[in-house]
Amino acid sequence: MSNENVKLKPSELTAWWDKVKIKVDHMIEAGWTEAPHVSAAGKYDQIKVDQWISGFWPGILWILYDMTGEQRYRDEAEPWDERMEQCYLRDNHFHHDVGFQFLPTSVIRYKLTGDPDARRRGLFAANYLAGRYNPAGQFIRAWPRNQTGWSIIDSMMNLPLLFWASEESGDPRFKHIAVAHADMVLRSFIRGDGSVHHIVIFDPETGEVERYDGGQGFAPQSSWSRGQAWALYGMSCAYRYTGEARYLNAAKGVAHYFISALAEDDVPHWDFRAATDLTDEPRDTSAASCAASGLIDIASQVAPEEAALYQRAATRILRSLSNNYSALDKPEYEGILLGATGHKPVNTNINVSLIYGDYYYIEALAKSKGWSQHVF
Repeated sequence: MSNENVKLKPSELTAWWDKVKIKVDHMIEAGWTEAPHVSAAGKYDQIKVDQWISGFWPGILWILYDMTGEQRYRDEAEPWDERMEQCYLRDNHFHHDVGFQFLPTSVIRYKLTGDPDARRRGLFAANYLAGRYNPAGQFIRAWPRNQTGWSIIDSMMNLPLLFWASEESGDPRFKHIAVAHADMVLRSFIRGDGSVHHIVIFDPETGEVERYDGGQGFAPQSSWSRGQAWALYGMSCAYRYTGEARYLNAAKGVAHYFISALAEDDVPHWDFRAATDLTDEPRDTSAASCAASGLIDIASQVAPEEAALYQRAATRILRSLSNNYSALDKPEYEGILLGATGHKPVNTNINVSLIYGDYYYIEALAKSKGWSQHVF
């Protein structure tokens, strides 16, 4: 099999990357002071910077800065984690997703610039995340509401904050919590066929599993495609930090399920089990872009004879996203990927652009161009 069939062609990759830069430059002109989240009609909204999505726009800017060396991207990125930090001083919406917020801001900023305040912010966020760990059940609690026994698959993408903090501070406590939570996910979230639950609800006193909840998926036993992406990418991250084969095997198992369940154009429906016939069900390009980025990582972690399976799937997904689901040829449109689904069960943000879908698309393209500065 030729390498051309496994990886993106340099010509198409260059063309897409150049259009991404044009689009990001246009988005900078919007002058956002709060966090862009949803673009439903070509303009991104803004929500408070303590919301879980607030790290993705500055994360895009940091990737562009690292890839191009252009100071303007750094200048635009730097204020964001400073704003986010101020939210700790008042009532806020921080919870289990502080990794999504501070990995693509403070941690990557520190890695690229050596900024000691960025390091401090990253370690503070890691301490906050570690404080949400419940040793009964060995899970990191989700959300700041009264669901004290709830944990969600999204949490796998926040564990790199704890792994990084352990390495950076020399305190093994962070790693112990991350490993315990990842092992809980192996036991309680990932099914034998590689599909995953979105929400597992524990008795917070005993740690016993009480029930499952569908969350943003179709039903408790369904297969929410973005949850699948969080799981395959997150388990790959756990393997990168620990070298423990059980995490790589889990990442591969979830990836096999994800790849096998893709639609004919390699972009998933919002839930793989939403209906017997998925034809009329919405797609989720954010699940596709996140999975593509994770699949590229898995390809770099497995034996050479296995790598093509994962790399080829990532290439097919990125090619379909770029050719069939993007606004790359609409420079004035704020957003890169079309056709994302936010929360279908409550009919919120259907067929829109989502900032995290855009982030992972750019991250996957950057990896395809040789970028190896891991954020997650």
